[in-house]
Amino acid sequence: MTQKVPKGKGSRAKLRNYFSDHVGEVLNSKTLSKVAGTSEWARRVRELRNEEGMNIVTHNDRSELKPGEYLLIDLKPLPSFERGISKEVRAFVLDRNGFTCQMCGTAAGEPHPYDAGRKTRLHIGHIIDKTMGGGDEPGNLRAICSVCNEGASNLTLNRPQAIKLLAQIRRAPTSDQIDVLKWVLAKFPKQAKELINKKKE
Repeated sequence: MTQKVPKGKGSRAKLRNYFSDHVGEVLNSKTLSKVAGTSEWARRVRELRNEEGMNIVTHNDRSELKPGEYLLIDLKPLPSFERGISKEVRAFVLDRNGFTCQMCGTAAGEPHPYDAGRKTRLHIGHIIDKTMGGGDEPGNLRAICSVCNEGASNLTLNRPQAIKLLAQIRRAPTSDQIDVLKWVLAKFPKQAKELINKKKE
């Protein structure tokens, strides 16, 4: 079956129209490349999602999708929580938050603990929602994964206090404690070195 490719429009507009005409259908990269008529088609898809808020998901968002498959969930635009936030502010917030979701603690690219079939994708979210007077300044922004942003069951969890976190680690099996130690040493190599040197003195 041959796909009809709209003519006389920019690649982004072609893709927007094609997705809109195929809501709820799984589309593959070969088809989208043909529709766009450019090698930059993947960038145009990202622009549709990030700049226009089209609810396009991939295998990073849905475990049932394979790499190279895309799905427009519906025509309702996603909230513009990231649009209007500069790349510099976005980069600063992600770096400050250690490229880790501030709700569930999962790092970007890791399998998600609440959906092992999905790799963690981070977004920028508001601490105080814009509808409640929150702004786009870095102090009101945090890294949040797509699962937590969708309102998964862990959304209401508070960040643990150090004393509670240490209690959990003490209760964990030795193998888990060693995993925590490895993670801490990898994340804070300079501070670990300083503590070791201090202990030697």
